[in-house]
Amino acid sequence: MIDELIDKIIAMQNPTCVGLDTNFDYLPDKMREDIATFEGVAERIIEFNMNVIDKVCDVVPAVKVQVAYYEMYGYEGLRAFDYTVNYARGRGLTVIADCKRNDIGSTAGCYSKAFIGETAVNDKTIRAFPADMLTVNGYLGTDGVAPFVEDIKKHDKSIFVLVKTSNPSSGELQNLKLADGKAVYEKMGELVSEWGKDCIGRYGYSEVGAVVGATHPKEAETLRKQLKNTFFLIPGYGAQGGNAEMLKVCFDERGLGGIVNNSRAIICAYKNPRYSGMNYSEAARAACLDMQQDLAAAIGKMGR
Repeated sequence: MIDELIDKIIAMQNPTCVGLDTNFDYLPDKMREDIATFEGVAERIIEFNMNVIDKVCDVVPAVKVQVAYYEMYGYEGLRAFDYTVNYARGRGLTVIADCKRNDIGSTAGCYSKAFIGETAVNDKTIRAFPADMLTVNGYLGTDGVAPFVEDIKKHDKSIFVLVKTSNPSSGELQNLKLADGKAVYEKMGELVSEWGKDCIGRYGYSEVGAVVGATHPKEAETLRKQLKNTFFLIPGYGAQGGNAEMLKVCFDERGLGGIVNNSRAIICAYKNPRYSGMNYSEAARAACLDMQQDLAAAIGKMGR
């Protein structure tokens, strides 16, 4: 799956991932009128997501669907999540389910089945939320990650393990020094590399990737040097303060090695005076194209 994503990035010359963190409150006023139930919220979110996906699917390779923005609307929200995942895949996009799942081994196995594997029902297996990739919290250690690794090998999927996250307080834990002088995030990077050593694709990148925030370029540069075979999911660009110059250290000499997520600055672009006169889906597309140019100026040609 990681090779398929890289193929798309090279073909489009765009390492942009659109984050569908679709809070009902982000929708235009007209779409929110006369809605008083979770069912109504779900229908509007589905409509919004479909229109955005239709407008961007030919210029970006992937979307990231953050499950928390759907879970808060209960069962109906999860219906919208499921519909969005399936619709995006149907439009040819690589879909990252941003769920940050983990637990002890057996429970982690259930999470893995839900998003990247299959669930057995008597003599039949069924896919629950059929994403292509999943974010995973690796801080429970190897037994909590092993079920995900087994499933990505079996079903040609990928995972991104939290290593150095984009939030301001991530350093409270992730930058602590261990007895050997390495930071916690560096140790997590070593584990990610080890977990993914047996599933490296033709571009030299493993199906076990890492979440590395654009807002911490020093740590990102350290990790890029350390993790030669680890593909990065890079949050923090845009509304969180990260920019192209900060995150270019995440990429290798071929202009490969990462995909950059942008959520609010794309799905809420219609509120930006820069895109005045456009509807929300047109503004989202324009924001994606602007981001493509911004990233290309910093990273250069991808696949060179």
